[in-house]
Amino acid sequence: MDEPFSALDVLTAETLRTDLIDLWIEGRMPIRSILLVTHNIEEAVLMADRILVFSSNPGRIAAEIKVELPRPRDREDAAFRALVDDIYARMTKRAPPAPAAPREAGIPGVGVDMILPRVSTNTLAGLMEEIAALDGKADLPDLAGTTQMEVDELFPVAETLQLLRFAEVESGDIRLTAEGKAFVEMGADARKQLFGRNLVAHVPLAQRIRRVLDERANHRAPKLRFQDELEDHMSEEAAEETMRTVINWARYGEVFAYDDASGTLSLENPD
Repeated sequence: MDEPFSALDVLTAETLRTDLIDLWIEGRMPIRSILLVTHNIEEAVLMADRILVFSSNPGRIAAEIKVELPRPRDREDAAFRALVDDIYARMTKRAPPAPAAPREAGIPGVGVDMILPRVSTNTLAGLMEEIAALDGKADLPDLAGTTQMEVDELFPVAETLQLLRFAEVESGDIRLTAEGKAFVEMGADARKQLFGRNLVAHVPLAQRIRRVLDERANHRAPKLRFQDELEDHMSEEAAEETMRTVINWARYGEVFAYDDASGTLSLENPD
């Protein structure tokens, strides 16, 4: 069952989950097991006897968790919440760095060939504002509930905030850094300037594009010049997505401009 309840309204989805569990417990289905794919951690804990957590890039089994909670399961039960928190912590835990690729403590190691997620600056700002309203720190499971975001929506946003040094993610919690808190308090223009500085400082691809544009006499370069390089390390689709993301972030931070018609990156005000 591939995300069978994801496209349903909340009430219908909950009703069908309960119906499926009842049929299973009562033995009224002539099958021995059900394989269910979901991005909803609470749904997995509510329904499953065994949970496999997958990592991305590369896709591997990161953890296997046996769910031994008695049925019917209560979402508000302390043991239920503890297991949900544990899964969030596992999914946000970073693997130790390879000896040849040291990284800054608490920050994922990245390079020019890092795949960038498709996250809008509005979404980044909105989540920072949401966390700031919670005194600058939030539990990811609770944040997923208040923002109505699934795991595959929330995690890329949280990881991008960490990449840009606006937040720190650890053990299933997310905390705004001093720069993240400052961003929330700033006006629109100041936000753009801070975002642009952090983008160039902490995203190697943005830094590389800006350096090339600075060095060229006409301060222009074709988008494909960088996209072709990315395709040496990732799929064509991932390279296109990564370029689209860095361009959108750079436009917001006024780091460089992009002309869609000609496919050209440029500095509008090189001085």
